[in-house]
Amino acid sequence: MAERLARLGIVLVQDLLFHLPLRYQDRTRIYPIGSLQPGQEVLIEGEVEHAEIVMRRRRMLLCSLSDGSGRITLRFFHFSNAQYLSMSKGKRLRCFGEIRRGPQSLEIVHPEYKIQSQQTGNIVEDTLTPTYPTTEGLQQRSFRRLIALALKHIESLEDLIPPHIQQHYKLTGLHEALQTLHHPPPDTPVSYLLSGEHPAQKRLIFEEMMAHHLSLRKLRQQTKQLPSIAIGNSDKLYQQLLAQLPFTLTNAQQRVIAELRHDMQQSHPMSRLVQGDVGSGKTLVAAAAALYAIESEFQVALMAPTEILAEQHYQNFKRWLEPLGLQVSWISGKQSSKQRRSEIENLQLGMTHIAIGTHALFQADVQFKQLGLVIVDEQHRFGVDQRLALREKGRQGERYPHQLIMTATPIPRTLAMTACADLDYSVIDELPPGRQKITTVALPNERRDEIIQRIQSKCNEGNQVYWVCTLIEESEALQCRNAEETWELLKQKLPDLEIGLVHGRMKADQKEAVMNAFKAGETQVLVATTVIEVGVDVPNATLMIIENAERLGLAQLHQLRGRVGRGSAASSCVLLYQPPLSNNSHRRIDALRKSNDGFEIARIDLEIRGPGEVFGTRQTGELRFRIADLGRDQALLPQVQQAAEQLLQEAPENADKLIQRWIYRAEEYANI
Repeated sequence: MAERLARLGIVLVQDLLFHLPLRYQDRTRIYPIGSLQPGQEVLIEGEVEHAEIVMRRRRMLLCSLSDGSGRITLRFFHFSNAQYLSMSKGKRLRCFGEIRRGPQSLEIVHPEYKIQSQQTGNIVEDTLTPTYPTTEGLQQRSFRRLIALALKHIESLEDLIPPHIQQHYKLTGLHEALQTLHHPPPDTPVSYLLSGEHPAQKRLIFEEMMAHHLSLRKLRQQTKQLPSIAIGNSDKLYQQLLAQLPFTLTNAQQRVIAELRHDMQQSHPMSRLVQGDVGSGKTLVAAAAALYAIESEFQVALMAPTEILAEQHYQNFKRWLEPLGLQVSWISGKQSSKQRRSEIENLQLGMTHIAIGTHALFQADVQFKQLGLVIVDEQHRFGVDQRLALREKGRQGERYPHQLIMTATPIPRTLAMTACADLDYSVIDELPPGRQKITTVALPNERRDEIIQRIQSKCNEGNQVYWVCTLIEESEALQCRNAEETWELLKQKLPDLEIGLVHGRMKADQKEAVMNAFKAGETQVLVATTVIEVGVDVPNATLMIIENAERLGLAQLHQLRGRVGRGSAASSCVLLYQPPLSNNSHRRIDALRKSNDGFEIARIDLEIRGPGEVFGTRQTGELRFRIADLGRDQALLPQVQQAAEQLLQEAPENADKLIQRWIYRAEEYANI
């Protein structure tokens, strides 16, 4: 039993108490058979009219039950002869199960049932019956018995939120909340419990969110106490970079660069999250931070979640840093072993100033001579576990590298304050001057010919066009084939235009040649898969068509749309969709039509998809909530943060106890 419980993370009696039901059954009253409706899960009682074993497509036991108000059939596919014999005419059975519509009458397939005797009489359950998440070898009945035993010891469970904090935030006491959730009174609306709105649930949600906030706050304090590599004050390389740029930085970029510079001069490692909407110039901010580290004779690692994004960064950094006499290398899973070995040797010798790659950067054989700064792009794809692993990788003796974490997926501020509470937080909230507002329209597929005519007129005016093909739910091969078919169609319909094609299955040098031809204006239309989602900057491109827009998430649509509107001309984006649209697809497309603001789009994205999807919960250690749901419960966040600060002032010894109670792998975070 202990081994089976351990598979569910249950080791202590406390763990049993916090293992909450998934749903509830109402066995507190017996329903008349004549009142039943398909889909109900109910308790009934009646007299056996007859029972028989029949041979249809398979052998089955059918039992007809009546209570005077109506009849119902009990259907069993797995049964013993003893069961059949026990269902003799006139016996009273009490059954629980889901009502279904059968061939002749309503029926229950494999109900739970008991034969009633005179002694059992009319006794029913006095609370709703919980159904628990379980594991192989543990039946619901065993679980309910264990929980009932655990509840007898509930007084030994410490309520870690002081009474006056509970009163201030109108929280139920811990013992009362747990008793209610394991054994809800019969008049408790089940829908209220399932939606997470019951005061007993609010109490536990509040406590769990407090524990997460406190754990990340603790991690942040521990980071501040670690020794780090102090970066010098010299900015010669940064000034050289500014001198070669054909534009000036925005005030927001300058502000964030100053924050990074200040952080990197401290004696503890920087841990800063930089958010910026599509096109706000985050990469240049990262380049500035890299130059400060390099000037102090440290190396820099830049990690991106995909090969394509890593490659884009490599091209940008080469363009900016090589004229300054700096060595930029790319570490990729696609490299030949000879190339890879050469790049790794250069890193170990200190000849490479900045290495760019995916997770491949942090494999055991990749060693830096003196790593001073780690830059992680698209933070929401990497969780706290990865952040800690990166920090350990860059450790130089007792000193730790600085970390800069960037994302173009705007996270609503309240959510960022909880999910990334171990990080300092900067926002590049200004787009470069001259960036145009993008007009977005949504059109059904049958209007494709009109759009092709519009491409002709746009190109006649000297502009360029993207046509993005997406089949996200299909294989990459199908996605590429779709792009090739569209390319053939457009060449046929627009014979006097130069049309390029780029997709994920092409070799790197082929992709680069096609992209360079588009950037140089040699091709007017670029047909692409979503490889152009990031990093591509062609100011002359003023129209984007996105096929199958209903298949993409809001964040990705917003990223793609950000490839146009980079010059001085008015730009537009056409979302081609296949009707009919689902409710969520309609909401996504509507949100894009109405707004160009990444933060507003992120808010709607969070509503539609929930935080697990936005952050990639599978990889994000700090978001493994048991009861809370950040999408549903985000309104509680400001109160949770206030309550956590009060707790730290008034009962600091309770903070660690809360973390231990709620956080998955809490002991690992505690020992960092």
